[in-house]
Amino acid sequence: MKNPINGLNKIFDNRIRLGVMSVLMVNEEISFNDLKQMLEVTDGNLASHLVTLEEEGFIKVHKGFIGRKTNTTYSITKAGEKSFSQHIDALEKMIKGIK
Repeated sequence: MKNPINGLNKIFDNRIRLGVMSVLMVNEEISFNDLKQMLEVTDGNLASHLVTLEEEGFIKVHKGFIGRKTNTTYSITKAGEKSFSQHIDALEKMIKGIK
């Protein structure tokens, strides 16, 4: 029997990182506050997972200002898109392949 978890990316094991990547796959860019609200997580929890994804090269951080307020947004990189798509494909194969 073939290993059913072969091809899964350990970075996406965490539900928050999985959620972040899912949101970024369908949105060109999203703000920190919108992500926090969508995923219903605390600032610190979200920030630590975003750092992990950024260090892996899966997301890009864009810092700017709206008026005098800082505005941080995130977008997915080509590498992030490819890795996440491969992870989703591996999940689908695992689900279809186990009987």
